[in-house]
Amino acid sequence: MFIDRARIYVEAGAGGDGMSSFRREKFVEKGGPNGGNGGRGGSVILRADKNLNTLIDFRYKRKFVAKRGGQGGNSNCTGHRADDVIVKVPMGTLVRDDATGVRLADLIEDGQEYVVAKGGRGGKGNACYATSTNRAPTFAEKGEPGENRWVKLELKLLADVGLVGYPSVGKSSIIAQVSAARPEIAAYHFTTLTPVLGVVRIDAERSFVLADIPGLIEGAHQGVGLGYDFLRHVERTKVLLHVLDVSGTDGRDPIDDFEKINFELKEYSDKLARRKQLVVANKMDLPEGRENFERVKKYVEEKGFEIMPVSAATGDGLQALMFKAYEMLQDFVPEEDEEENLLIEEIDPDSFEVVPGNDTDFEVRGKNIERLVAMTNFDNDEALYRFQLIWKSLKIDDALKEAGITEGQTVRIRDMVFEFKEY
Repeated sequence: MFIDRARIYVEAGAGGDGMSSFRREKFVEKGGPNGGNGGRGGSVILRADKNLNTLIDFRYKRKFVAKRGGQGGNSNCTGHRADDVIVKVPMGTLVRDDATGVRLADLIEDGQEYVVAKGGRGGKGNACYATSTNRAPTFAEKGEPGENRWVKLELKLLADVGLVGYPSVGKSSIIAQVSAARPEIAAYHFTTLTPVLGVVRIDAERSFVLADIPGLIEGAHQGVGLGYDFLRHVERTKVLLHVLDVSGTDGRDPIDDFEKINFELKEYSDKLARRKQLVVANKMDLPEGRENFERVKKYVEEKGFEIMPVSAATGDGLQALMFKAYEMLQDFVPEEDEEENLLIEEIDPDSFEVVPGNDTDFEVRGKNIERLVAMTNFDNDEALYRFQLIWKSLKIDDALKEAGITEGQTVRIRDMVFEFKEY
């Protein structure tokens, strides 16, 4: 089964907690702190694999969770680092954040990786907090929580040349003639329900990937037929072979088909409408095809397109067509990817915002303050004192007062709730 879209949940492992311990050895006075750091949590990594061609695996498993890092030990021993979770996806997979729709990665090369959820760092042991003024700190950090998110995976097939056109114009017959692909071929519409890839070999050293894109009919960009599902697979192609049934055996006019398919391509993407296009006049073995060819040729050439006559049934003209498609590939100049150049504005990790809370009076949101809350051991007086110093340095009290907080009201940061008091 061909599945080209999926939605999965990824959760990286939290870092291991740091250790609070002291050196205890005979004849060694005041051994000092020797608590080790926690190990880093495992990350979730997407990796492109050339042996996959569908996202069907994510229909049955949608949750990928990495393990947390090991806890720090005494004698300055660092906890073990958790293994990363490797999630294999097909080449050509586009990764988007489910909440914002922002493109995170485009995995188009075999072995290309993207860390979709980063593991949390291990908490520092008390040995890290020893100073000349505090030689025996008793507190250690908790591990940092790992990242988690829902992401959308969208597969866009990697093909050099794409066959487009109405159903039953002979696209499947062409790809079956020029490659080892064996799509289903029958005398009814929508025989091909999934994109079909085939490798066309010009000679021992030259080849390209040809794709049969099914389901394009009038209204495809609005979801009619199968077009909305498979138009995305045309986007990566460098050259389009627009196949026309010049014989008009289904009662359609090939010129009308030509205009409607180009309209659908333009409505879906202006960039796709500018793609190099070679018109293929198929079914030239039929008398009606030979009669209509000159009329269709004149119209297509007036529109600025080149047209080549072929017969998928007999194979006539297909070799010349593949040579021409290969020549057009060599002249392909990729357009600038506007979406790829969108810069995600970097946010100051120390910045935060105060917003009305759902179950509390106020809520504070910010990367560093939320991480501080998650990694602080509030059962330890020294750790609590350190938290208060950092809270004061970030001027969170001033921001809460500016938001209108009064004594006794509550503030939520992550899963911790604080009561505001004036000092």
